[in-house]
Amino acid sequence: MGTTQLESVPEPKYWHLRTVLSEALESEFSVGEILPNERDLAARFGVARATLRQALEQLELEGRLQRRRGVGTTVAPPRVGVAVGTEQHVWPGAADDVWQPADCALAVPPASVADALETGRDEPVHIVRRSRVTHGQPVAAELLYIPQSSVPDLSAIDAPSAAARARAVLRELQRRELEGQENAVELGSARADDAKELDRLPGAPVLVVTTRYIAEGRTAALSVATYRADTCRLTFGDSGGVEIHQDPERRAS
Repeated sequence: MGTTQLESVPEPKYWHLRTVLSEALESEFSVGEILPNERDLAARFGVARATLRQALEQLELEGRLQRRRGVGTTVAPPRVGVAVGTEQHVWPGAADDVWQPADCALAVPPASVADALETGRDEPVHIVRRSRVTHGQPVAAELLYIPQSSVPDLSAIDAPSAAARARAVLRELQRRELEGQENAVELGSARADDAKELDRLPGAPVLVVTTRYIAEGRTAALSVATYRADTCRLTFGDSGGVEIHQDPERRAS
């Protein structure tokens, strides 16, 4: 491996190194491959290790790299496509649903959720917790709020596990006719509970996708899904076929 010296540029040195490293990731490394150690990389690019760490941290923030304890720094898999704005409306828990139910409880939701559901603020609702995993790592966590009125025929749930209770609630919800759904997306920061579930530090950037499911002219369920901003991208429309390269400064594919 030869030595690559950086040109003198007006931008911060670590940012220029980030661009050079990004090009190297595409041409020399594959997904999951472990990068050389910091000493060898710093020598290759002729920079101080502090500059190298800044560039690596930036690429990790962008989702290009993953730092795995006991393994090292590896090339991250492609971002997960999150479809929003699609015309295909389906209930949570459908056959092709990528979410895995983990828990279900009957509890009073946050006041803002109760207002959105048009339930009393002291009225318990079914709260289904689900997760989404890709390439062996958690990429999203969801809280799905379902009023008891949306599943009126739900009898006492005789299920041995919390996940089974969640599936029972979702099956009953799917008996209703879904009229439509509305999505909203915003950038947020990971709360302590989200950060733990998503294997990120508290305050890490996340994408919060709120989905309102409508039946009989009212909100039948409300989903608040928190996605890791470093591993997910949003797609709009039915196909989601247009992908923007991870480094939009260089080219689109």
